[in-house]
Amino acid sequence: MAVNESVWPDSLRVAQVRVARPTDRLDEVVRFYVDGLGLRELYRFQNHAGYDGVMLGLPGADYHLEFTSYVDGSPGAAPSSENLLVLYFEGEAQMYDVAQRLGEYGVEPVPVDNPYWAANGGLAFPDPDGWLVMLMPRPVF
Repeated sequence: MAVNESVWPDSLRVAQVRVARPTDRLDEVVRFYVDGLGLRELYRFQNHAGYDGVMLGLPGADYHLEFTSYVDGSPGAAPSSENLLVLYFEGEAQMYDVAQRLGEYGVEPVPVDNPYWAANGGLAFPDPDGWLVMLMPRPVF
């Protein structure tokens, strides 16, 4: 019996996925992901138990990024160059459109330790906190 890879398994009936992390540069990070990368601001909140936050993503999609800032400060910088947000594009042209926009925004690609990414055409761009966004020219599967 073949497994339908496009459906969540019955043992994990997830409706949405959100990756959240703190930042002390909320406005800069939002500008990077919205103006530079091209995501959309989906929701914003202020002073929720001392937290401000913004959720970014693609309209209608069930996966989001959330960035929060705490009134008393947030934990430190990115842990390593292997902590990546990887975006897979439909082709090189689409990937290079985003890479060019990031360049116009003033962000240049940086090398990463794992040779897999460069060998497969990936480009890594640091956000204002130093976390890396990896652009890949085509889906893996």
